[in-house]
Amino acid sequence: MFAVSASGLEAQRKRLHIISSNLANIESTRTLEGGPYRRQDVVFTAAPVEGSFENALSAKLRGVYLGVNVTEIIKDPRPFKAVYEPQHPDADAQGYVLYPNVHAMEEMVNMISALRSYEANVTALNATKSMALKALEIGR
Repeated sequence: MFAVSASGLEAQRKRLHIISSNLANIESTRTLEGGPYRRQDVVFTAAPVEGSFENALSAKLRGVYLGVNVTEIIKDPRPFKAVYEPQHPDADAQGYVLYPNVHAMEEMVNMISALRSYEANVTALNATKSMALKALEIGR
């Protein structure tokens, strides 16, 4: 259980890092790749439990832990926001500047969701620790 909660904590930490990167680049019209910054998002995957309960239990006893992983970081395919600013140095021939496809409100909602998930994993970790300590007290 400790490893499962730890994997959730690590995945949410990576998600928060990507969200903060999105927010930091909300006005970036020029990147090293060329063009405006493109919003990023994480893809989580879970290792599925295969077979019977007995197989899953024996896998846990051998130290094989199932949890959540960040398998990839994807770029958001939504179009950029075009704003008419002919005086901007990155304006095209028609006077439009392409701004990132990052929406502050959406990122803040994602950040709150990631923080709540992080807190839930901390709570699960603490509950597991408490149960383990109580189990040790039974043996006294």
